[in-house]
Amino acid sequence: MYKPAWDLPGGAAEADESPHAACRREVAEELGLDRPPGRVLAVDWVPARTIGPDQTLLPDGVIIVYDGGVLTPAEVEEIVLMDGELAGFEFVTANEAARRVNPLVARRISACVQACQAGTVAALENGSPVT
Repeated sequence: MYKPAWDLPGGAAEADESPHAACRREVAEELGLDRPPGRVLAVDWVPARTIGPDQTLLPDGVIIVYDGGVLTPAEVEEIVLMDGELAGFEFVTANEAARRVNPLVARRISACVQACQAGTVAALENGSPVT
């Protein structure tokens, strides 16, 4: 595990790779599942920030969260954690997830749940709705 808190599966797009293709690749790399992403739930601009004990500087960026859909029991059985990607996974409620992730990701998850229920797309800045 290279992060102290839980996070959503994902990562950065590679050169000449669309966000949709990057999402599909990252899910395959991290969970061993090859499935198309669903609709966009949130677009979140995150400012530059430092993380970790060594204060690594991360540049600003745009995070796109796709709906992963509902997995069948057979698909859950197909999940394979790839070496060096994730330490584990668990299915939890949004409230439980909020206790296990950092505040930015908690805000993002909350906005995604609301967008999913409303059939909308959340426009976020640093995890908070743009007003």
